[in-house]
Amino acid sequence: MGGKWRVQFDAEVSFANGGGLRTEGFRLDIQGREIGDEDLAALFVRHLGLLMVSDVRISAKTIVEEPHKGGRGVTGVPGTGRRLVELSHVISDGMVTLPGWPAPRIGDWLTFAESRANYAQGTEFRVARIDMVANTGTYLDTPAHRWAAGDDLTGVPLDRVADLPGVVVRVPAGARAVDRLMLAPYEVAGHAVLLHTGWDAHFGTERYAAPEAPHLTGEAARALVDAGAALVGIDSSNIDDMSAAAGGERPAHSALLAAGIPIVEHLTGLDALPPSGFRFTAAPPMVAGVGTFPVRAFAVVDG
Repeated sequence: MGGKWRVQFDAEVSFANGGGLRTEGFRLDIQGREIGDEDLAALFVRHLGLLMVSDVRISAKTIVEEPHKGGRGVTGVPGTGRRLVELSHVISDGMVTLPGWPAPRIGDWLTFAESRANYAQGTEFRVARIDMVANTGTYLDTPAHRWAAGDDLTGVPLDRVADLPGVVVRVPAGARAVDRLMLAPYEVAGHAVLLHTGWDAHFGTERYAAPEAPHLTGEAARALVDAGAALVGIDSSNIDDMSAAAGGERPAHSALLAAGIPIVEHLTGLDALPPSGFRFTAAPPMVAGVGTFPVRAFAVVDG
């Protein structure tokens, strides 16, 4: 009898250019009930898109039988050697994006049973209805979200939200503010700049909107404007500082959106992306008079 197997393990990674990382209790899907350390190391590096790895030491390896999780939304593109990486949260009835904000309500406008009177025997359809605020799940901010005279969803060109070259900025664990120095090593001109903080692990909990949530500083936002970034995204609860000390100011939103640079908030799964070498898309529908809307954010990574 066959099952679906996952391997749980600790890993210690060393990089050829110095430094390293450690993980504990990491889990990956595997095809059978056994996998060697060398094969597991290769699978781990490929899954995270790590570059310049010199060594991976595996320990505390355990095989568990449980359903596959899909590799954090990583799927292959048949015949291309590429993979697609899901970067969006699922929108479901009653979900919480930010505590205190209205939850989406999803139901039927027309049920299968109700539709049968309109069609031939055996033919039926369902039409759903959604009531939600535009800032739900993973969503894109346009200039109209911050500036009354800014472009709304109909005014943002596709080349600002689709098929953009991407770069991931890995934010050190425990860091609150993504500042200009943290961005200095990266070439961002014409790129989607994605800030990987790991804060998406708290999505759906009270802690997600806590004052210590990571954010982009105003100075760093202005540096991204000056450097010609095309789009900026973050996997935290807000791209700006939401603590009381910020006094309600939103310098990152203000600077980026004034420059026509869209913002994507509440991303997830950025740990599955390589530092660069991928294309990013987060395209919303063209809704007139609306400044924000949920997106299906994803990346295409070359094999």
